[in-house]
Amino acid sequence: MSRRKSPVRREGLADLLGASADLAQVPTLEQTLPVQALRPGAGQPRRAFDDRTLTDLAVGIRTQGVLQPLLVRPVPGGHEIVAGERRWRAAQLAGLTEVPVVIRELSDREARHLALIENLQREDLNTLDEVDAKLELVASTLGLSAGQARTRLMQLLREPPNEDHAALEELFASLGESWSNFAKTKLRVLNWPESILEAIRGGLPYTLGGVIAAAPAEAQERLLELAQRGASREDLKAEIRRLKSAQVQEKPQVVRVGQVLSNRKWVESLDVKEQTEVAKWLARMPSAVQKALGLYPESRTGTKSDAS
Repeated sequence: MSRRKSPVRREGLADLLGASADLAQVPTLEQTLPVQALRPGAGQPRRAFDDRTLTDLAVGIRTQGVLQPLLVRPVPGGHEIVAGERRWRAAQLAGLTEVPVVIRELSDREARHLALIENLQREDLNTLDEVDAKLELVASTLGLSAGQARTRLMQLLREPPNEDHAALEELFASLGESWSNFAKTKLRVLNWPESILEAIRGGLPYTLGGVIAAAPAEAQERLLELAQRGASREDLKAEIRRLKSAQVQEKPQVVRVGQVLSNRKWVESLDVKEQTEVAKWLARMPSAVQKALGLYPESRTGTKSDAS
């Protein structure tokens, strides 16, 4: 069976990537607009803004001004921020009434792509927001929905090079990462429990989230509390080991004996002498165990009735 081609729509991808690169260059048509005349873009990929980093940025703006203008587009009733919402928020904290801007006529799609790419080039972007933004770019590049794009990425890891690979390589080259690394490592974050995802949105490092997500479900709440109180990756791993050890100790001895005896690798590791010792021990097992294993002699069950 031949694979159905995805409805690829890549028109303008190179232009969009080039436009993103232009944001780092000194604009030729810079002007200023009142901060109150601007509004956040509806497609802002960043869901949360850290108060501490915003305050630090505001301090720099207060002394040096806004060094890079905001990219905005005209919309009914004013101008919408396409790139630079952090600078806009920090400028207000710094007490500025106007900010430098570059105004461009952009479609909704162009504005969304530029916002995604500009944010992905920031070092402080939340990991979950980064994953969502990149997945949205993949979806748009391949002409798919976000859910389909996620499935398609995993398929592409197993396929020989084709046109979808080439399109993703072009896209991710501008993001400083390979698409395959993104698919193999960061994309799995979307499978994590919602409590961990919420913590990541709130600032929990991705590496700590990975340790917690791999832990037993019953331990995750405890590990999240420790992480949010400053526990390191090694601290969390040590706590997981402690919890597992405590669980083993809490199990009744008969349960642990059953687990050992049912472990095929353990049985196969026994030498001849050890096997003989275990066989002798099993021959003296309680009648309840012999019954459960179907080894209880029939003669014992009828001895009393036969004699009467």
